[in-house]
Amino acid sequence: MPTDIKSRPEEKKTEEGDIPQSPFLAAIENVLAEVTALTKFTMRFFREAFMPPYNFNELVKQCYMVGCKSLPLVAITGFIMGLVLTIQSRPTLARFGAESWLPGMVAISIIREIGPVITALICAGKVGSGIGAELASMQVTEQIDAMEVSGTNPFKYLVVTRVLSTTLMLPLIVILADAISLYGAFLAINIKQVVSFTLYINQIFIKLSFGDILPSIIKSFFFGFAISIIGCYKGYTTSNGTEGVGRAANMAVVISTFAVFIVDLLAAQIADILLFA
Repeated sequence: MPTDIKSRPEEKKTEEGDIPQSPFLAAIENVLAEVTALTKFTMRFFREAFMPPYNFNELVKQCYMVGCKSLPLVAITGFIMGLVLTIQSRPTLARFGAESWLPGMVAISIIREIGPVITALICAGKVGSGIGAELASMQVTEQIDAMEVSGTNPFKYLVVTRVLSTTLMLPLIVILADAISLYGAFLAINIKQVVSFTLYINQIFIKLSFGDILPSIIKSFFFGFAISIIGCYKGYTTSNGTEGVGRAANMAVVISTFAVFIVDLLAAQIADILLFA
């Protein structure tokens, strides 16, 4: 029997797993992969949005679902927001004898920051989760695959219409929420003193400027786009069956809420550079 046959057990060492990957590095890798996939999804949206055919009927339907269905919650929240902000601000201004500044201060706070952000967060919870859950359920029940087989472009019909409708409707919802908040502030001011509505409106517009209104409207478009594109992405790319539906809705709310704050931070910096330099 030959004795020069050598067994080489050393070659069976695993090439992977010798140095386990750090959980922190794995989390970063997952985040970068998610950002890359979302970027590709967004680029596909811009490519599909301007190509015919256009689904105007579905767009109008989604505008109704996003706008009219969100009005009761936004109106109640806006009214309470203006009422509470005025009641909380009055004692501080009264200490310095500056109660006459109350309408202008509340108006600037609501229109520039509080109104758009709070409304966007409400829509992130209601609209974003609804879009994510709806598209995820269609994905796991293979309705999207059935649309592709029937010759319909599901991305254009489902994603483009929802993103456009939310982007267009959110600024209108913000304007309505601001108006209701200012009316709530008017009622709060009249709790301790009597102020006519005409005088109240005049005091507001004396303090407001073009640089207060325009940035809040512009960033509302970006809020709507971020909320809808994230909700559509999480729903359209979901997996793992019915478990993925709940995960898609949850992640749509979490990520879109984070995106609202990021967009608001960038908008504040850009407005400060362009308008108040």
